[in-house]
Amino acid sequence: MGSIEVEKFPIWERFVRFTAEDYQIYCGEPVDPELDIGLAFLAKEPIQLKVLDTNSALELNTSFTGEVKTATSILTPLTPQEIGTVRCVGLNYTDHAAEMNLPLPIHPEIFMKPDTCVHSPVLPIILPKHTSAECDPEVELAVVIGKTCKDVSPDEAMEYVLGYMTANDVTARKIQGRGSQWGYSKGFDGFCPMGPCLVSKKRVPDPRVLKLRTVLDGKVMQDGAVENLIFSVAECVSHISQGTTLRAGTVILTGTPAGIGHSHDPPVYLKKGSTLRVWISHGLGTLVNGLEQGV
Repeated sequence: MGSIEVEKFPIWERFVRFTAEDYQIYCGEPVDPELDIGLAFLAKEPIQLKVLDTNSALELNTSFTGEVKTATSILTPLTPQEIGTVRCVGLNYTDHAAEMNLPLPIHPEIFMKPDTCVHSPVLPIILPKHTSAECDPEVELAVVIGKTCKDVSPDEAMEYVLGYMTANDVTARKIQGRGSQWGYSKGFDGFCPMGPCLVSKKRVPDPRVLKLRTVLDGKVMQDGAVENLIFSVAECVSHISQGTTLRAGTVILTGTPAGIGHSHDPPVYLKKGSTLRVWISHGLGTLVNGLEQGV
């Protein structure tokens, strides 16, 4: 497909989908442009949002209604139905490939997560009973496609990007080690929290400035930077689009930096009651999911 002739940005810079005190679902933008929505929700601080006259971030022809509402819960910026299958790039940081004792990829390593992985930025992650002893968080930059595309070049790929979110590519390590395919070990229900904001490319025109961090039970596990990607955001979008239609709403996870719990000696895994904070800078914000044991 050819490139977009005139690039159009949405009116918002930080899109939030939320429920309000009237139990209805709304879309809006934080009144406070710097507020970390996840941390504010965790601290039970009031989260005030300017309401948009749309029910989807994919609708660019929207405006503010003039209303301000207080959030009672924070939802994923996009619904699972809008996202569909999540496309993921593995081993995309040199330090992570090294800690996994794997060679650097020549081409992007691609796997997929089903839409049943898509999970709230604030609700607990349920650890399946058969994986609960060896699950790991992975902070990842999530790229949201804003306009359907196919066969795009790296030079034009960024024209199709709507914005960015914080994501957690939760992984069951023992199951991952059973074979060469990663989708099953990363594809359990709720294994991809994302949000709490969708930040427009207008606010972050160059994703290389973004910093990523995972903190588990008060200990910094991952502390990385998008500038250290092996394959850039543009290269990832272009590669995944070859021969494949990426619909508006498609989410692409771009890989995780070093520091996963599996690489520690002894390993450090998620467990019931753990305190987990997965963060990306420049307003993308923090995922504040708790951990619960499945039955």
